[in-house]
Amino acid sequence: MTTFSTDLAGFLIGLRTENLPPQVIQKARVCLYNAFGMAINGHATPYAPVARAAALALDGEVQGGATLFLDGRRTTIGGACLANSALFHGRAQEDTCGAAHFGTILIPLLTAMIEAKGYPLARLIPALVAGYEAGGIVEKALSGKTTPAGFRSSAIYGTIAASAAAGKLMELSAEQTAAALANAVSFSGGVLQSFADGTDEWRYQVGVVARNGLVAAELARAGSVSAPHAFEGKSGFARVFAKTDLDDGLADSLGHDWAILRVAFKPYPVCAFNQTPVTGALALREQLRAAPAKIRVRMNPYETGYAGMDAVGPFSTISGTLMSIPFCIATTLVHGAPTTRHMTTYNDPAVNDLIKRVELVSDPSIPILSAVIEAQTADGVAHVREQRMTAADYAYDLPTLSAMLRRIGGEEGVPMSAFDRLERFVERLPQGSIEDAIAVFTLAPSHARAA
Repeated sequence: MTTFSTDLAGFLIGLRTENLPPQVIQKARVCLYNAFGMAINGHATPYAPVARAAALALDGEVQGGATLFLDGRRTTIGGACLANSALFHGRAQEDTCGAAHFGTILIPLLTAMIEAKGYPLARLIPALVAGYEAGGIVEKALSGKTTPAGFRSSAIYGTIAASAAAGKLMELSAEQTAAALANAVSFSGGVLQSFADGTDEWRYQVGVVARNGLVAAELARAGSVSAPHAFEGKSGFARVFAKTDLDDGLADSLGHDWAILRVAFKPYPVCAFNQTPVTGALALREQLRAAPAKIRVRMNPYETGYAGMDAVGPFSTISGTLMSIPFCIATTLVHGAPTTRHMTTYNDPAVNDLIKRVELVSDPSIPILSAVIEAQTADGVAHVREQRMTAADYAYDLPTLSAMLRRIGGEEGVPMSAFDRLERFVERLPQGSIEDAIAVFTLAPSHARAA
């Protein structure tokens, strides 16, 4: 019997370094570099210590286990996922595939598995690609319906991605891989309300998702009997989360429309949907001699309707500011390119006054990842910035990404040697050792202060 799970599993087990397109392999290297680089750049963010404490309370220290970054102690693979994913998500500058942040899930998971279980490093890139492809194909097909319903893409599609990556690293059979994917469907879930409330649950969702994906794969290896119609069944993934039927030909795009090639990166510490408004506001700032009297922002309803995007404050957390289109545009027009300091300054009179003059308009004619910003000055002069962008504009190559990571590292006190070592690690793959990447975190300024 052929189902989506079996079709996807057949594709995944066939992924090997020798048959992957060169551009796919290189993009996997860039994704690894961005994830590790943004993680060390987020060394001072407060979320990893919280997750680390929870992981140790749950799983304890484990000799020969997986390293807790910035800490040095070791715990279970699942515990390391919980703690390290929060670090990778700390700056909110992780990669994005559609609306999902798979890198924060897959890379801590695969790193922990390789370290603790000794899987060959040569399996890292195929396993990483497997995760992006499994999560990415379903996210692209269904997120247009699941996101407006309040489900977070990283959470519901990330479990699928994690099970695929873990299963690939473990070299599960086709039948076991299909079972892992089906298990992942049953373990999927996660909502967007924390963005609307400006709270931190979303920082920890990705670690829980990684743990659940690992459990899904381990159960399959142990012999779980799992639903063959997990994706397309009457009570399966598509109908439950998206209230629609799964496209019968969805699997046909596997190996042709590579999800990993759609992965984009974030130049600013704000939501993925706010990258373009900030880019447009920076250009508009060059035209304006004073703060505008009125601003009108037109964006796609998929983005303006996302939880927290229309928030106008008062703000008290970065989880609130990085989501808010009005805040991101206002702080950019007042101060220039946003930094974490700007995003955590909640009582700036100039920014808060300008937020009141920002009107957000949902416009279906504006594509996703684009924005039209109309600013009117006190003398009645109108300035318009039409910023049309796609994921390809943010799909940086390694040199461009390196320059960005190093710029941020300079702001955060990270020595440039950390990025030198990370570049050597990703460029040498599949040669080298996973410890080469893990050891980089000992260079973080806050390493000695870690709890």
